[in-house]
Amino acid sequence: MHTPRDFREDSLDCLHRQIQGTRLATLVTYDDTGLQASHVPLLLDPGQGPNGTLSGHLAKANPQWKALASCEALVIFQGPDAYVSPSFYAAKAEHGKVVPTWNYLAVHAYGRAEVFTDPARLLQIVSTLTQKHEASRAEPWAVSDAPADYIEKMLNGIVGFAIPIDRLEGTRKLNQNRSAEDIAGVSTGLAASQNQTDQQIAGLMSRGETRV
Repeated sequence: MHTPRDFREDSLDCLHRQIQGTRLATLVTYDDTGLQASHVPLLLDPGQGPNGTLSGHLAKANPQWKALASCEALVIFQGPDAYVSPSFYAAKAEHGKVVPTWNYLAVHAYGRAEVFTDPARLLQIVSTLTQKHEASRAEPWAVSDAPADYIEKMLNGIVGFAIPIDRLEGTRKLNQNRSAEDIAGVSTGLAASQNQTDQQIAGLMSRGETRV
């Protein structure tokens, strides 16, 4: 990922927060069959390995799990993003030498996966994922709510994987290369937007999180 120095995020804690806050990641592999990508919810164990370990599952019918077992994987965790209009910049009134850009947060994780079909490990992954995403519900559903024989059948249809993270790259592009006046203008302009992710970016900027 091309990341200019002004926008590079190196803090492992910040990178992990981005990973854990991304509900659906993009898993990318490449082998002799070509590029493949799947959109999957993942778990992060931050204490397993120097950069943490990701885990999840794919359907057995999805051929990507075979590539995952034989090549390096790239996992993309996309955060909020916002289009930045030149009209937001104070510099527009000063000299007009401004162009549009895009503010965004993203993390790329790289590693080689272990692939497995052990039912106990698969059950742990699907149970933990379910608990994570049901936690905000008043009456959360649990895997154990379904009949055991049905869950066993479902587990037979998936393949689990664990990816120890070898390398992490993070981008936090929030106009760090602009003046304080321009940053304030962008934050104000995005805060006035009806778009939720525009407002998220504005919130990060207004809290002074433009510096990494």
